[in-house]
Amino acid sequence: MAEQDLSRLTIDKSKAAFRPARRKRAFYLVIAIVALVTAGFLYRLGFFTPPVQVQLANVTQVYPSQAYTVLTASGYVVPQRKSALASKVTGRLVWLGVEEGSRVKKGDVVARLESQDVEAAKAQAAANLETARSNLETAKAELSDATLNLNRNQELVEKNFIAREEYDTAVARHKKAVAAFKAAESVIRANEAALEAAKIQLEYTLIRTPFDAVVLTKNADMGDIVTPFSAAADSKSAVVTIADMESLQVQADVSESSLGQVKIGQPCEIQLDALPDRRLRGAVHMIVPTGDRSKAAVMVKVRFIDRDPRILPEMSAKVSFLSRPVSKVDQVPRTAVNQKALVARGEGKVVFLVKGDRVAETSVRTGAQIGEMVEVLIGLKVGDQVVLEPPAKLRSGARIKAGE
Repeated sequence: MAEQDLSRLTIDKSKAAFRPARRKRAFYLVIAIVALVTAGFLYRLGFFTPPVQVQLANVTQVYPSQAYTVLTASGYVVPQRKSALASKVTGRLVWLGVEEGSRVKKGDVVARLESQDVEAAKAQAAANLETARSNLETAKAELSDATLNLNRNQELVEKNFIAREEYDTAVARHKKAVAAFKAAESVIRANEAALEAAKIQLEYTLIRTPFDAVVLTKNADMGDIVTPFSAAADSKSAVVTIADMESLQVQADVSESSLGQVKIGQPCEIQLDALPDRRLRGAVHMIVPTGDRSKAAVMVKVRFIDRDPRILPEMSAKVSFLSRPVSKVDQVPRTAVNQKALVARGEGKVVFLVKGDRVAETSVRTGAQIGEMVEVLIGLKVGDQVVLEPPAKLRSGARIKAGE
C-alpha cells in the first residue's frame, strides 16, 4: 500500500512536454492570422500602393451671367462730381462743422474763417448807406421847396409882381436842388454797392457746399491759415474734399484690341472686391475719346444701375461686359463645379471628393451648365475640393497626391 501511494506522487513527463509545444504552435497561428488580416486590410486601404497623382478643382459660386460675358476689365470707382472746398480770401479757420463721412446738403456751411474785419467793413458800409439815405431825404425836401418857389416866382414874374432877377435866382436854386438830389441818389447807389461788396466779402469767410455730397477728407483744422493759393508756409488751400455719391462710376481700362466689343449703353455687371457677395448691374456710360499709350488702353466709364451705400470712391472693381442684360434669376449665385470633375455612373453622375489625402466617390445631382462649370444641386458645397479628370483606376478610398 505504501508503494502504491508513492507511485501516485510521480509526474508524467511525456504529457508535460507535449502541452507547451501545442500551445506555442496555436499562439503562432493566431499571430499569423492576425498579420494576414491586417495586411489585407492595409492593402485595401492602399498602404502598399503609391498615391495616385491627380489635379484638383474647387467647388465655387458662379453667376449665370458668366456664360454670356464677352469681355472683362479692371478699374476703380470714381465720383464724377468731386470738389475741394476752399475760400476766395485768406484767413484763419475758426470753425469746422464736418468730419470724414459727414453728409451735407447743397448750401450748407461746413467751415468759417475769422471775419471781424469784414463784419466791421460791412457795418461801416451799412452806416454810410443810412447817412446817404438821410442826405437824400434832405435833398428831396430842398428840391420840393425849390420847385414850389420856382413855380410861385414864375407866376409872379408873369404878372410883373417881382423883378426878373428874383425869378432867375429861383431857377438857379431849383437847378442846384435837382443836382443835389441826383448826387444823393448816386451816393446811395454807391453805398448800396459798398454794402453788397462787404456782404460778399463776409460770405467768402463762410465755406459752403455746392451740391449734396459726402465729406471724403478733412484737409485743415481749426487754427490753420486758409488761402486760395496756399503760397504761405503751413497754409492750406482746401478745407475739405467732398464727392457726390450719386455720381459714382467705374472707370475701367479696356485694351485697344478689345475696344470693338464695347459700345455705349451695353449692359455690364460690376463686382467690387469690397463686396464679394454682390454683383451690381451697370451700363456703359461713355467711351473716353482718347487712348493711353503707356497702357495701350482706352478708358470706359460704366454707370451703376444697382446701388449700394457701401460703395466708396477709389474702390477697385471688375467689370464684365455682357452680350445681353442680366435678369433677376441670373443675379442669384449658383454652386458649381468644373464639368471635367464629373464621372458618369449609370444614369447618374459622381465626383471624387477629397477628404484629407484620400478621395470618396460622391453622387451629385447637377443642373444647368454655365460656361465650363456645371451647377450642383445636391452633393457638394462651396469650398469642397474634387478631382479634376479622375483617372479610370481611381477608386473610392484611394490615396491621392495633388499634381502641380
